[in-house]
This record gives sequence, C-alpha cells and structure tokens, in this order.
Amino acid sequence: MKICFYALREYDELEFCEAMREKYGIDFVYSTEYPDGRNISLASGCDGVSCTPCDMSRKALEAFRNVGVKYILTRSIGYDHIDMNAARELGLKVDTVSYTPTGVADYAIMLMLASVRRFAHILKRAELQDYSLRNKLGRDFSACTIGVMGTGRIGTTVLQHLSGFGCKLLAYDVHENETARKFAQYVDLDTILKSSDIITLHMNANAENYHIIGTEAISTMKQGAYIINTARGKLVDSEALIAGIESGKLGGAALDVVEFENGLYYYNRMGEVMVNPKLAILRSFPNVILSPHTAFYTVEDVGAMVEGNFRSCYEFGTGKKLHGVEGQ
Repeated sequence: MKICFYALREYDELEFCEAMREKYGIDFVYSTEYPDGRNISLASGCDGVSCTPCDMSRKALEAFRNVGVKYILTRSIGYDHIDMNAARELGLKVDTVSYTPTGVADYAIMLMLASVRRFAHILKRAELQDYSLRNKLGRDFSACTIGVMGTGRIGTTVLQHLSGFGCKLLAYDVHENETARKFAQYVDLDTILKSSDIITLHMNANAENYHIIGTEAISTMKQGAYIINTARGKLVDSEALIAGIESGKLGGAALDVVEFENGLYYYNRMGEVMVNPKLAILRSFPNVILSPHTAFYTVEDVGAMVEGNFRSCYEFGTGKKLHGVEGQ
C-alpha cells in the first residue's frame, strides 16, 4: 500500500511519516504543495491521498479516482472541505483523524484569558513602550459565565479544565453527554447566548450550524460578551461579527479559524495584499485576537494526525480494525 501526502510539512510531519512507514509497512510519496492540476499525477499508483483542509471538490476527487486513488484521508478532524456526496458517488472511502483534545482545549482557554484581560493589546502597546493603563482594563475570568457550544471530546475537555477556575459553566449541544454534565449545566441555544460572558465554539461545521453565530445570535448575546472560535470558520458570520464589534455590542473575539481561510493560512503572505478583506478588518480591531489555525499544533497532535492517516489506509486496505494504536 502507498499514500500520497499533499501539503506535507517537511519540518515536522516528514519525520512522523518515515516512522509510520516502518510501523505500518505502508510506503508514501509527498509534495509540499496543495493538490492541483499540476501535481495530481504524483498520486498515480497510490491507494490513498492525504491532505489538510483544501479544495476537495468533485473535480479534484474525480481527478484522484482517475489515477487509481481509492481513499481520501484528511489530516484534520473536520471534513467540510471534502465533497462527501461526490466521494460516495465515485466510490471513494473517506476518513478523518482523531487526536488528544487537550491541545485545542487548552489553546481555547488561553484565548479566553487573553481576551478578557486584553493581553494581546497590552503586549502590542508595551512593545511601543506605552505602559499607561488607559483602555487596558480587563475582567476577572473567574467571575465570568462561560458557554461552551459543542460538547464532543474537545468541548468536554474545555469544561473539565475550566472547572478549576471557578467560572459558572453552561453547555449547549443537540447530543448531551454525562461527562460534560458533571461540569456544566446544559441549556438551550437562546439561554446560553443570553447568559454567557464568553461563548466558545467546539462544533463541527455542517448545514445546520452554518453561521450559528450571526446577526440574530449576536443581538441576543450579553452586552460586552466575547466570542472564541477554535473550531471552524463557517460557524461565525464574519460580517455580523464585524458589526457586533464596531457597535460595541461585543467585547471582543479570539479566532483561530475564519471564513475563507483556505489559500491564506499556512502560507507565508508577508508583503502581499490581503486577499480576505473581512480578515483585514478584523485585524484592525484592538479587541480581536487572530491566530492562523494553530490550536491543534502540538507535537502530540501532529504525530497523531499523521499516524491516523496511515492507520486508516491500513484498515481500509486490509479490512482489519486496529486497537490501542499510539497517538489515537
């Protein structure tokens, strides 16, 4: 068996790929570029293609199938970049990865703390030797009510870790779980929006929750509330977010993901004109923190993501389920 890796980072992922080749007996080839019409042929003779979030539309999937690919493996938890209907029709098997939830969970908490204490703004001003206090007043994090929307593995870990801060914790999910219930009170969507000083998102992106944080939701939120998003950019309507910050309705936001980030995040765009005007506007706000989709980026999680694709290829190819594999 053989996997073709696209957008492979030689400075961190390659070492894990070489180790997994030995562990699973699966060979690999790779490109540091995203898949496009110029490099699809690299996947000829490969059973699977491994990608990060990129264009996996019907056209791309057809091109891969035509060179013999049978499996589409994404090095991410989310799969909204893959045309799943087309994959089914083309007979392509698709799999995602799982990794320890602590990396993203702790990053989300870091963003919460930085937001309510205006930490990024304080640092920027300190770099200019502005040590005055005006416009640096923060809030006591422990006195905040935090609403966690989405209580899967990551959201539940966020609640568990937040339980030590003394915050009041609320949770919202169409599928409730008992572990999350130990730390938070489940409420409906309207209640969590109205009651939370901080809303943190940990939901998958799908048609049902597209722009779940939009104009109506923001108008329902508490005055001065904060929005934290380490999940998927499609959950937040950028225009509504900008309007909420400009009006003063929102106290700020911390976003590790944004709409239309493909083709921007993970590239070095230094010196180039910003191709995402909404992102450019958000960057201009002193009460908005933007990080380029790096909440997942720990040694443990990168290793698990690479291994997850080797594991999926092995299981698809052999029909054998593996248990207790390191990193999973």
